[in-house]
Amino acid sequence: MTKKVTTIPATISKFNQAPINQLTKRKVAAYARVSTEQEEQQTSYEAQIDYYTNYIKGREDWEFAGMYADEGISATNTKKRISFQQMISDALNGKIDLIITKSVSRFARNTVDSLTTVRQLKEKGVEIYFEKENIWTLDSKGELLITIMSSLAQEESRSISENVVWGQRKRFADGKVTVPFKRFLGYDMGPDRNLVVNQEQAKVVKKIYGLFLKGLSPHAIARQLMEEGILSPAGKQTWHSGIIQSILKNEKYKGDALLQKSYTVDFLTKEKKVNAGEIPQYYVKGNHEAIIKPEVWDMVQNLLAVRTKGKNRLSSVNIFSSKIKCGDCGSWYGSKIWHSTSKYRKRIWRCNHKYDESEKCQTPHLSDEEIKAIVVKAINQLVKMKAEVIDNYHEMKAILFDTATLEQEQDELEGKINELAESINSAIEENARVALDQVAYEKRYNDLVERFDTTNTRLEAVKFDITQKQARREQMELFIAELEMVGVVEKFDEELFRSLVEVMTVAVDGRVVVRFKDGAEVEI
Repeated sequence: MTKKVTTIPATISKFNQAPINQLTKRKVAAYARVSTEQEEQQTSYEAQIDYYTNYIKGREDWEFAGMYADEGISATNTKKRISFQQMISDALNGKIDLIITKSVSRFARNTVDSLTTVRQLKEKGVEIYFEKENIWTLDSKGELLITIMSSLAQEESRSISENVVWGQRKRFADGKVTVPFKRFLGYDMGPDRNLVVNQEQAKVVKKIYGLFLKGLSPHAIARQLMEEGILSPAGKQTWHSGIIQSILKNEKYKGDALLQKSYTVDFLTKEKKVNAGEIPQYYVKGNHEAIIKPEVWDMVQNLLAVRTKGKNRLSSVNIFSSKIKCGDCGSWYGSKIWHSTSKYRKRIWRCNHKYDESEKCQTPHLSDEEIKAIVVKAINQLVKMKAEVIDNYHEMKAILFDTATLEQEQDELEGKINELAESINSAIEENARVALDQVAYEKRYNDLVERFDTTNTRLEAVKFDITQKQARREQMELFIAELEMVGVVEKFDEELFRSLVEVMTVAVDGRVVVRFKDGAEVEI
């Protein structure tokens, strides 16, 4: 018996699942993207939109399902491409049958993202047409071609990323500074792309530093700025303590710049990491005009450093916080509320650790009124010897705060550090390339490291001494300037207290020694 095979033709379109004898328009959308916001790319972006809109509407068998476009966004990751995500969502919900885009690289430079998206759409019968490569994803050869083209696009993206990173690091090595000027308080971008002081914003920066030096916490400063209606660096009415801290810690306000504080770990995910020594950093001194004197900036860093967790950390919750010390155990006085629910409610100050030990501290407590009276008496005693204090300062400041010898030693140590670091890296690289005697190599390496550590320890000590002297000089200048204007005080003044008084130490017998910021002490 002879076999007879009869072909039964397909009657349903594989593109839209509609009968082939029924005219059903295919819902077609287009996707366009440019990765930068430069003028020439803007023209390309607009041209893509115009071309695909007209192209789709010009086909009788196609129905225009929308134009999706992302502007100024990289293709290495699809997570931040809002229009792209919306298009995929619409396609999966049956609103799109076909997506047209210029090329694989316009769609995604990440091979995994590209294939995952294509397969996801393919399962729903949605096709993608890559015009440049002439690839239709429902075609049997489509996925193979996409894999190849996506891999090439990803490699191109990696190459571009490496070139950009190299260029950025070359700029850093040349000492060229860039900051996000739109969100950077105090500076504008100058003609040479360097930092130029914005005089109005600089007033806010100086105010922040001034309030901090007077004893206000970052949280209190943020609250005061909001009360005064001063806008944040982002132009918002809300300030946070974190913003204040970042301004107080940023070395650019003293005219310097630390470059390459962070780096990109992966060009695909764009993940950034704080540079903890993995790659070189560059410190540019005197790069631009300072808003805050270097000595004042250093003084602020010292104050920030002591505001750490611990038994005797500095606090600024109240004007008297971290200003009154127990002469018995050395701890700070803190505030306590007596009779909190009655009309006899009263705040007193006593040693924070009065009852922590087996033998409690014997120092007495003080009320707000008693503290204020002590401060008034102490300041008036200081005023009596004001002329002597000021004259002594002017006679001794050249000797007390001279840093020329220390700065010379710092330069020598920094040069030595760089030489030793290069020698260590050279030794490591040589050992990686050449089969060296490991005993001899280890001895050489350990010797270099020991010299490096010793030199670095001395360098840090010298830097600290310089910073301390400069900060102390600036503190004294502020103190003397304030003292010159002070006369006999009749009542407690909060601003005067913050400007003049360093600390008050309470003895067991009730005597209080008030130490001023010039080191002078008065016993009350």
